[in-house]
Amino acid sequence: MGRLTGKVALITGGAGGCGLAASELFAKEGAKVAILDLPNSQGEALAARINAEGGEALFVAADVSSAEQVDRAVRRTEEHFGAITVLINHAGTISAGPFLETSEGEWDRLMSINVKGMFLVTKAVLPKMIEAGGGSIVCTSSISAVVGTPMEVLYCTTKGACHMFARGIAVEYRDKNIRSNAVCPGFIGTAHGQRELELLRGFGVDVSDESIAAMQGRLCDPKEVAAAALFLASDEASFVNGTHLFVDNAYTAI
Repeated sequence: MGRLTGKVALITGGAGGCGLAASELFAKEGAKVAILDLPNSQGEALAARINAEGGEALFVAADVSSAEQVDRAVRRTEEHFGAITVLINHAGTISAGPFLETSEGEWDRLMSINVKGMFLVTKAVLPKMIEAGGGSIVCTSSISAVVGTPMEVLYCTTKGACHMFARGIAVEYRDKNIRSNAVCPGFIGTAHGQRELELLRGFGVDVSDESIAAMQGRLCDPKEVAAAALFLASDEASFVNGTHLFVDNAYTAI
């Protein structure tokens, strides 16, 4: 029996990078997986592949910054699989550049996806999760929640918010049998992560292979982040609530 057998998992940003790795891993561990991602993502193909391999998956297209789209996606998931008992708030994006050249529009865009998205999805999922007797929420934060990076003031701000969103939900809903934690990757070898490194290099930040090796040994693998999220989502972490699990090979410990 898998570590998530009997659970219904909604994974936002579930069609790419760490979200894709989590969708595949959670399905292998017995969860019924709803993959929430943008309409032009590979979510439909991923769900079809999981189903063909013997898992249970559903693709629900939505922009996490739209309350209407989020509500529709959550309702469709609940109608198809039942109450969501595992929520992975993974959807997010990046921004890099000199702070004084940052536009209000870019600030609003990043906050809307990285912060408002968590708010909307969690608010839509919680009522049925509570009715079902409880569940686990895992938010994808980052080392950038606690370590400032040049040219990433906006991104660091959103991940700091993610850090405390996860903890605030944990405290408020602990007595409803809801656990809420955050997983915090270091620099990572996904398309998203590579784009971040390219942007930072373009602005003169030293994120060379040698620098990454000194900070965290190597790039993090998305499967390592998915494995950490699996632990937090599973009953093995039944007394783990309000914590931040760093997947960074001691980057933030030095």
